[in-house]
Amino acid sequence: MIYLDTFKGLKSIVIENENIKSVFLPQYGSKMASLLSKKTNKEFLFQAKNERLTKPPYGADFSKYDSSGFDEVFPSIDKCLYPDNGLQVPDHGEVWALSWDYEIDTTNEMLFFEVKSPRFPYILRKKVKLIDNTIKLEYEAINTKDEEFKFIWTPHILLNCSVNTRIIVHENLDKIISVEHSTEHLGEWGSIHNYPSTKSQKTGKNIDLSRVEPVTANNCEKFYFLGKLKKGYCGIIHEDTKDAIFYEYPSDKIPYLGIWKTQGGYRGDYNIALEPCTGVYDNLYVADSIRKVSKIPAKGKYDWWFNIIIK
Repeated sequence: MIYLDTFKGLKSIVIENENIKSVFLPQYGSKMASLLSKKTNKEFLFQAKNERLTKPPYGADFSKYDSSGFDEVFPSIDKCLYPDNGLQVPDHGEVWALSWDYEIDTTNEMLFFEVKSPRFPYILRKKVKLIDNTIKLEYEAINTKDEEFKFIWTPHILLNCSVNTRIIVHENLDKIISVEHSTEHLGEWGSIHNYPSTKSQKTGKNIDLSRVEPVTANNCEKFYFLGKLKKGYCGIIHEDTKDAIFYEYPSDKIPYLGIWKTQGGYRGDYNIALEPCTGVYDNLYVADSIRKVSKIPAKGKYDWWFNIIIK
């Protein structure tokens, strides 16, 4: 079932079945604002305390607006210059702060979104469908110009967490690189650590990076796994309630994985994000320089899929 509604003062589109209820905001970057298990009534997406949302203007500072739910990040995470022409890519990219066109297919129970960049030569499309306990997202990025287009895409999905939350990744992922300047445990940008067990550079004690600290830790950590993924699979388990959420995606199209932990150190928020991505490290200009960026061929397209599974 798909229907129109409102969410914190903005138009919303609700898509639900017997297992899942999900809310999208077409005016706010097609953000997924809520993801609810109807069987347990558990909300998986972190919710900010604000009762009403304000639609951001194009090029807005991401930190000045809502930090909750699932924002689409494209074509860069960090604010930077586009590698080939020096045009500025806004903070967290363009599309999170744009209104997306949408179409509802009630016959096939599918939802379609599309957005066109006001600055760069691309169109980004997204199709949403629910099957049992899975949200199936299909993407298509279209290049409208006769030159290749470079980009990073990541799903910025802020998840509720607790000290009982454990991160699950493929067993071949055993080393990480720190990319957070205000880190408490992992040291300067570029510091390499074993995963999941490493030594805190603050306390000298062993820490488990697959676990979440309490909100009173008052810190933030961000790291990427070194090397490309062998399998597109990750998720979290809430060991106290046994609820879980997992992502599946094609590792040849989305070859990298980053982890962001907000353990009270940003606005007092408490959430984590598992961020499969098409390039590293956050900055499109840097990703191009180190040849870890994805490209849409001239007048071509780049497509991928991303499944969110509730257990």
